[in-house]
Amino acid sequence: MRFTKMHGIGNDYVYVDCTKTELSDPAEIAKFVSDRHFGIGSDGLILIKSSEIADFEMEMYNADGSRGKMCGNGIRCVGKYVYDHGMTDKTVVKIATGAGIKTLTLTVKDGKAEQIRVDMGRAILNASEIPTKLTDGSGKTAILAPIEVLGKEYRVTCVSMGNPHAVCFMNALEDVEKLEIGKIGPYFENADVFPDRVNTEFVYAENLHSIRMRVWERGSGETEACGTGACATAVAGILTGKVQSPVTVRLNGGDLLIEWDGGDNSVFMTGPAVEVFRGEIDLV
Repeated sequence: MRFTKMHGIGNDYVYVDCTKTELSDPAEIAKFVSDRHFGIGSDGLILIKSSEIADFEMEMYNADGSRGKMCGNGIRCVGKYVYDHGMTDKTVVKIATGAGIKTLTLTVKDGKAEQIRVDMGRAILNASEIPTKLTDGSGKTAILAPIEVLGKEYRVTCVSMGNPHAVCFMNALEDVEKLEIGKIGPYFENADVFPDRVNTEFVYAENLHSIRMRVWERGSGETEACGTGACATAVAGILTGKVQSPVTVRLNGGDLLIEWDGGDNSVFMTGPAVEVFRGEIDLV
């Protein structure tokens, strides 16, 4: 199998061009290639496919083989892949995902896509659509809802960007930096108030336009970055009055710029995409 390793601020995936060929059992392949000791090493597998409703389709799998609907860092790399590999000459590209069609605007330098701005669509704030049982009583997501994990109370605001996120606001920057995320993350992910599991962002608002964030992704564990998580974090921060748009979200792997005017308006995410290397691997 020919592949390309790419990352968006450290959120890395194995990419395969499936516009002409199909892969059998991509869920098992995802588990195999994602292993950082015996495989290629990644947060998952992304297949680039032809589409009848968009320019291309992105089909993604997490490191544990579970299917994902959307990945903000992953889709930026899809945009770079199709442009840099000569599959399109468009600088505005539409990509079909499990969370709908997303529009990418590419900034090209020296013939390569460098920065990609993604129209991530509207933030989903209805509790049943996220889904979460943490509701304000009217069907909307609860703002700073209490949740107890390992005997400690946390405050979360849930948002979906095509996949569910619980944004957990911490009292100090040190609380984010020193958090034992590998210990606590699985308990958030599998809490019974999240019917489809959840991605969890542990964040601190540094000022009105900057948030520090670490993320525990369902099916992958802690990752260097999460694009949809950065969008959800910015939305939650604006809803709670902690920040204002535009928001720079500082992740382990780098920064993303998030813009949201509120309401049903789209959330926009801008950030880099990087090709690491290309190769070929035997599937055993």
